[in-house]
Amino acid sequence: MKAAPGSDVTPQDAATAFLTFDDNGLLPRLFGKHDQNLARIEQELGVAVTSRGNRVSIAGSGWATEAARGVLEGLYRRLKSGVELSSGEIDAAIRLTLQGADGVGDHTEIRTPKRRVVARSPTQAAFLRAMSEHELVFAVGPAGTGKTYLAVARAVATLTAGDVDRIILSRPAVEAGERLGFLPGDLRDKVDPYLRPLYDALHEMMPGDKVLRRMEDGDIEVAPLAFMRGRTLVNAFVILDEAQNTTPVQMKMFLTRLGENSRMVVTGDLSQVDLATGTLSGLSDALSTLVEVPGVTVVQFSNADVARHGLVTRIVKAYEQRDQQRKDGSGQR
Repeated sequence: MKAAPGSDVTPQDAATAFLTFDDNGLLPRLFGKHDQNLARIEQELGVAVTSRGNRVSIAGSGWATEAARGVLEGLYRRLKSGVELSSGEIDAAIRLTLQGADGVGDHTEIRTPKRRVVARSPTQAAFLRAMSEHELVFAVGPAGTGKTYLAVARAVATLTAGDVDRIILSRPAVEAGERLGFLPGDLRDKVDPYLRPLYDALHEMMPGDKVLRRMEDGDIEVAPLAFMRGRTLVNAFVILDEAQNTTPVQMKMFLTRLGENSRMVVTGDLSQVDLATGTLSGLSDALSTLVEVPGVTVVQFSNADVARHGLVTRIVKAYEQRDQQRKDGSGQR
């Protein structure tokens, strides 16, 4: 890790590190209200952090001291670049460091009209790079890992830059099943609840009035998977969300919609398949079928990449442990 301006840390100084920051005006935001950001770093990395003026000392084991130094340096660089720090940013910086990465400030970033989106784990960084380098990307893993959020961010950034003419966001409305006809309203009213997460992600990246204008102009389309049949999607950034709920026939139909100068991202969680019992998931089928196809890449997320509230990570782990215990128990009978 590179030292921040004014740092007098040396590789031999394993037990204590000292940092000197050159902009006192940024320190209240770096340290957090009542030094809560420093306290978070202390708690997660097992170090003692002391601040006096613009000078910080970090004491602990050799690795932990260097890790805490890297976290503070990365967060300070982000503040200097004009990015505000949230509790999520602090946790992301610590997570990246614990997973062997070199801090938030050095990782892939997307700028959208409304916010900057930064990878919060090495896998998220790999996903962002994959979407830039490949025409078809599968992102597979548990809820809360940022698959849809990052895909929409990349789509919005690509549209804003003029690299594509439109964004197409789609999901299967599997949960409705045969009950769709009994829901109130017209077809849009019936399917909109299943597309709401995509609308939410869009509004995270763009002001609401711009989202509405783009949708009215046809630059952004949010539609159920069935609406993709028979189309060729040209000059578009196309996202299929909740792809575990497609059948193999539906998945093949969707993937073959890809047209010239288009990119496609398929996201899903194979642990949350809502298809009828015994029905093969189109996502699972595609992953096994297309693994060797040039231009296709797969990014596999895990519970270590969960970027929501810390409780979500613990919930995901608890369910995984329960499922493993049930599997082990059934194998013993």
